[in-house]
Amino acid sequence: MAIKPRVFVTVRRSKNPHRAKSPYIDGCFEATGVKGSVYISSQLPSASGLGSSAAVTVATLAAINDEFSLGLSREQIAEKAFSIEKKVQKGKASQTDTAVSTFGGMVLITGLSRRRLPPHHFSLVIGNTLIAHNTARLVETVAELKNKNPEIYNPVIDAIGAITMESMYHLSRPSEIGRLMNMNHALLEVLGVGHPALSRLVLAARAAGAYGAKMTGAGGGGCIIALCHKHLKTRIAGAIEATGSKAVITTIDTEGVRKEHEN
Repeated sequence: MAIKPRVFVTVRRSKNPHRAKSPYIDGCFEATGVKGSVYISSQLPSASGLGSSAAVTVATLAAINDEFSLGLSREQIAEKAFSIEKKVQKGKASQTDTAVSTFGGMVLITGLSRRRLPPHHFSLVIGNTLIAHNTARLVETVAELKNKNPEIYNPVIDAIGAITMESMYHLSRPSEIGRLMNMNHALLEVLGVGHPALSRLVLAARAAGAYGAKMTGAGGGGCIIALCHKHLKTRIAGAIEATGSKAVITTIDTEGVRKEHEN
């Protein structure tokens, strides 16, 4: 799902382009065949499991589209963004992050198909361990387990998929979604992508009254996301920050990529 924190990108035509040092941004200019300068302000920490690279890629493409009047649709922006992420991440990218960054709301990805789900107003608290993770290394760790112990890996992946599909029937019951989140987190730890700091935040959030909490992204550091009753958001955020981590209270964002204002 898309959440409220945003990445702000400004693109300007320029004879002497000023670029952020990012293969994602370079990919945006290569994909559109234009030259320009880029300025970024982000509310999302990088390498934390919150899809910041996808948000930057989508916002950069949208800004290029606007500045150079390319006439790209949202669908085309989402497709190009996924293609860029896939290239940078050497084929390991999922279209989930680029889809929700473009369209907002909640999206169910099954293989190559994408279905937008009805929006629900979830009360969420993000806990940031402030420990950057290495997505590529974690993907390799999981790949090693798959090759070494497929009889363990495959049932765990199947169970995670089953949890996702089961959750589709309980979107209006946050307590049940929370229970499934807890199960999901345990299975991800089985795959070896956990971290002691993530465990501390998950347990702190649950002890403070969260319906459920789990790591988000590749694991190995980064963030957890806790689902809770709206009256407990501040309490759970306090419990997370008491561990020395950072908390952000947020909810679903249904708008997706947008133009903020004219300059």
